Amino acid sequence: MTKGRAPAMHVDGATAKHIAEYDGQPCYFCAPACKRAFHAEPEPHVDPRTRYERDSK
Repeated sequence: MTKGRAPAMHVDGATAKHIAEYDGQPCYFCAPACKRAFHAEPEPHVDPRTRYERDSK
């Protein structure tokens, strides 16, 4: 299973129907409403560990 960067929920990237890109990485969502909420304000939903990895490069 591929874990998306957001949200913290595990969504199988191989079967995800709701996918967005954030900072060049795929983000997988369980429902369209979750994807819309992410697009409206992505930063609070991004895993802080991946945000640190991105910012430290």
